[in-house]
Amino acid sequence: MANERMNLMNMAKLSIKGLIESALNLGRTLDSDYAPLQQFFVVMEHCLKHGLKAKKTFLGQNKSFWGPLELVEKLVPEAAEITASVKDLPGLRTPVGRGRAWLRLALMQKKLSEYMKALINRKDLMSEFYEPNALMMEEEGAIISGLLVGLNVIDANFCMKGEDLDSQVGVIDFSMYLKEGPIAKSSEEDVQITAILDQKNYVEELNRQLSATVNNLQTKVDALEKSNTKLTEELAVANNRIITMQEEMERMKDDSTLFSKGNKHDRTADGQTLSEVRKHLKEETQLRQDIEKELEVQIGMRQEMEMAMKMLDKDVCEKQDALAALRQQLDDLRALKHELSFKLQSSDLAVKQKTELNSRLEEKTNQMAATIKQLEQRLRVVERDRLEAENANRLFKQEFGDKIESLQMEVDQLRKQW
Repeated sequence: MANERMNLMNMAKLSIKGLIESALNLGRTLDSDYAPLQQFFVVMEHCLKHGLKAKKTFLGQNKSFWGPLELVEKLVPEAAEITASVKDLPGLRTPVGRGRAWLRLALMQKKLSEYMKALINRKDLMSEFYEPNALMMEEEGAIISGLLVGLNVIDANFCMKGEDLDSQVGVIDFSMYLKEGPIAKSSEEDVQITAILDQKNYVEELNRQLSATVNNLQTKVDALEKSNTKLTEELAVANNRIITMQEEMERMKDDSTLFSKGNKHDRTADGQTLSEVRKHLKEETQLRQDIEKELEVQIGMRQEMEMAMKMLDKDVCEKQDALAALRQQLDDLRALKHELSFKLQSSDLAVKQKTELNSRLEEKTNQMAATIKQLEQRLRVVERDRLEAENANRLFKQEFGDKIESLQMEVDQLRKQW
């Protein structure tokens, strides 16, 4: 239960945050077709259903969050208006549909957070509907009611007269929170996959309970059919007996007419016989009426059982569809997780390669720095040698310049002479 509460609270945070951000980006009044808003109501429905006590009915155990929502009008007088509106809405046949309509009207009123807070503060009243460790009875419920305050910044408008709120299947679509934005962290993926697995197990358990209820109802229908057949046979026998008694009474009347002139003692005996026959006929008629009434009751019960069977079959089909959708979402999540793991491995490999390349580049850089340092030292040595050579050349010119010029002149003169 603690894990379920944590998962539901995390889903409520994601749903409320995504709804507020998308609504502000959209910049217009939201309606019932807006996907993030639909998912928000699904998440709220799961939060309100968590830890509900089951109430036994003719069709089996029933869990509905409409009971706690009806208490709000006693705690907050402003809620009486939307409660009355929900009760007056045509087409709402189930408590679940009325609860969904109440949530939509409360959001339109921008009082949903206030109403939830009023409910959570009265745990003495909530204990009638919820288990002690339910979300609405613990700290997570107070956190969610605080998060709902942020929804007061959005505007919503719903037309519920033509909307079928009774037969909607409330399945959380986790893909809305996984496919948007950057790659999710592994912890968030684990939380979401755990929530889907919990929801899948819950639907499977509910499906098993519905199958057991269907089997029990089928057994009751068979017993009612046998009882109905028996009552039909008894009714036929009673009808035959009544016809026989009527024929006997007619015969007695004829006998009484034929022997009306007989002695007084015979007439008295015939009269007593006729009275007994009439009394017996009256008893048989009363028995027939009782049997017919019981047959009508049995037929009505059989019709109710057939209607319950049809509703349960429809519910089972819806749950199976929801289970199939959950399995598909689980497969998608697994594929997404596999893809993210592959991307993560690829990223790790790329980082490793870049790290190795960086290390090699640093090593080459160090080698080049050492080479440059050596070249700089050689350059300084060469520069020093060049300066020394220039100085020696300058001194040589200063010392032997005049001698070289005089010798050159002598050479020139000698050439002229020759």
